[in-house]
Amino acid sequence: MEGFEKNNEFREGVDRKFRKEIYSKAVRAGKRTYFFDVKSTRSDDFFLTITESKKHYDQDGKYYFEKHKIFLYKEDFEKFADGLEEVVEFIRERQPGALNQREAQPAYDEQPAEQLSAEEPEYGEEEQELVNNYTNVEFEDI
Repeated sequence: MEGFEKNNEFREGVDRKFRKEIYSKAVRAGKRTYFFDVKSTRSDDFFLTITESKKHYDQDGKYYFEKHKIFLYKEDFEKFADGLEEVVEFIRERQPGALNQREAQPAYDEQPAEQLSAEEPEYGEEEQELVNNYTNVEFEDI
């Protein structure tokens, strides 16, 4: 199966390049953490993934992270930023002070991607398996 192993190595190399992290920023906001990750495509175009992560506890008291992701591509950056700015301004006009609660929470942490990955929490074997299989969806699950 020599050819298969080489094909696997090639595929891993392509995937690694496709998912190359350029920059990451973590924003901690109460019980939620938002991750803004700049990555590059195979053709070296940047795209942004925005991930909301919230820690939950199951009935046994074990924690897990609920995650929601948005992928934002370069052709959508300007329209997305304009839309976000518009709705934030709408909220500021209708509820003055609603967006000025920075004093209550630390604003954010800004670190290069390499440092963020080095600081990921340590998981037990069972938790690590859950994290690794987060996007592994079986048809029986649906």
